[in-house]
Amino acid sequence: MNLKTQRRMAAKELNVGKSRVWIDPEAIDDVSMAITREDIRYFIKEGLIKAEQKEGISRARARKIKSQKNKGRRKGHGSRKGTKYARFPRKKRWIEKVRALRKLLKEYKEQGKLVKSSYRMLYRMIKGNYFRSKAHLESYIEQQGLIRRR
Repeated sequence: MNLKTQRRMAAKELNVGKSRVWIDPEAIDDVSMAITREDIRYFIKEGLIKAEQKEGISRARARKIKSQKNKGRRKGHGSRKGTKYARFPRKKRWIEKVRALRKLLKEYKEQGKLVKSSYRMLYRMIKGNYFRSKAHLESYIEQQGLIRRR
């Protein structure tokens, strides 16, 4: 039974492609008798002709990969596209370092371990990028004997 015309008209009515038109296998004889758009609309209303759902693309794999990347996996040399500084810019690294150093310095000041003058000097040194890390700052303070003993 050739339902080519009916399928074409149904596709137009349902606003889908011809491949997405579903025709009830039990009602093929009735549908094949339909020759007008009105007949097709009637069968759509009756539920003998329907539009099949679009086939989607599963995001399950993408979610799994994302969760692994959050754990730090899949980030080796073969997976990298940008340069070192495109992936973690110099400025961001600087901001993180400076904030950590200033926080440590503030703690020392609040605990009364630093005199105001040495605090200001160290603060300016941090701004001038003198220290590599918190450990470097702590060792410098220790070496210079800037910590006030109570």
